[in-house]
Amino acid sequence: MTTINTYLTFNGNCREAFEFYRSVFGGEFSFISTFGDMPSQEGYKMSETDNDKIMHVTLPISKETALMGSDTSEHYEKATVGDNFSISIHTDTKEEADRLYAGLSKNGKQSMPMENTFWNSYFGMLTDQFGINWMVSVDIGK
Repeated sequence: MTTINTYLTFNGNCREAFEFYRSVFGGEFSFISTFGDMPSQEGYKMSETDNDKIMHVTLPISKETALMGSDTSEHYEKATVGDNFSISIHTDTKEEADRLYAGLSKNGKQSMPMENTFWNSYFGMLTDQFGINWMVSVDIGK
C-alpha cells in the first residue's frame, strides 16, 4: 500500500517543534535520530554543531499517517520558512518507487536519485515541475 505523509524541515529547532507537535497530537515518537548517530561516511565529516540536530523523527498521528521531520545541516541548504516541507511517499516495491520518482520528476529537478541508504530504505528526492518537493521511499530491510 502506498502512503503519503508530510515531511517538515527545520534549521536547528526540529526537536523543539516536534516536542510541541507531540504535546498537541499526543503519542510517542516511533523513531528519532540525530546526525551524530549517523555512521561515518568517507569524505563526509559532520560538524560538532550538527551532531545534536535531528536527522529524522517520526510522530505517528493515526494508523495510516505520520508527521516526519529533520533539521538541515551545514552540508545541506538552509530551510526556507514556507517552503520547508516535502510530501513523503512510501510504497511497497522498488519498481513502484522508481515509477513514481520518474513520473514526478519529469520536467522537474532530481535532487537525490533513488538509491539504497544506510537507514535500510531505497530513497530519492525531487522537486516536480510545479515546485513541490517530494521524497520517495521503500523499506529494503536489514
